Amino acid sequence: MKRGLIFAYGAICYVIFLATFAYTIGFVGNFAVPRTLDGSASGSLWAALAINLSLLTAFALQHSVMARPAFKSWWTRIVPKAAERSTYVLFTCITLFAFFALWQPMAGVIWNVSNASGQIFLYGLFGLGWVIVLIATFLINHFDLFGLRQVWLELRGKPSTSLTFATPWLYKYVRHPLYVGWLLVFWATPTMTVAHLIFAIVTTAYILVAIQLEERDLIAQHGAQYDNYRRRVPMLVPRLFCRSERRPGNDTSNAIALVE
Repeated sequence: MKRGLIFAYGAICYVIFLATFAYTIGFVGNFAVPRTLDGSASGSLWAALAINLSLLTAFALQHSVMARPAFKSWWTRIVPKAAERSTYVLFTCITLFAFFALWQPMAGVIWNVSNASGQIFLYGLFGLGWVIVLIATFLINHFDLFGLRQVWLELRGKPSTSLTFATPWLYKYVRHPLYVGWLLVFWATPTMTVAHLIFAIVTTAYILVAIQLEERDLIAQHGAQYDNYRRRVPMLVPRLFCRSERRPGNDTSNAIALVE
């Protein structure tokens, strides 16, 4: 009974994630949802700025603190270990929907690309960013990342083993393709409003900080294996010309990539 409830809980959290993911596309892209990133501004610019920065800070704290090993160790004394990742996903979705509901559009336009070819190009980059994000989640085991693997193993009475480290496809060119996708999503827009710029700057800063925290945890978990990978592969910008290096003892081609 308990295993079935945990699995049902994980499945519900995953469905909520899918709804949140779809809403985020519309929110950032300014279509198909009632409130968007670049909606009509009203009220004080400084009040809107204070609210938006508070919302971005709240999301960053929730998303980073709950992902740290020390927090997970404490948190799993309260929630079942199998449901820890699903709970993290649920809290992230709740934080995001509060963000969507309370976000304050801000007046002012930084740039506006009116040329049709330029608009198509930027919207193409925006769409490419979402494709990269989605592909990257499957490369690092999509169902583990969003908690379904853990609750499925619990339902079957099997232990949830840690994923081993590897560098499939995109991870051979950059260490964080998931973040590359997010950066494209946040910055590729034909109309950059003040609100959108604040959002893009703060989320980019958060990504750069999150990478440092994440890599610290990965080095602690995987040691020299990840450290060697970090030395060979750039963080976010792929090298156009590089020679492939194979070092003894570093072959991870048969494993699964692992990130936060």
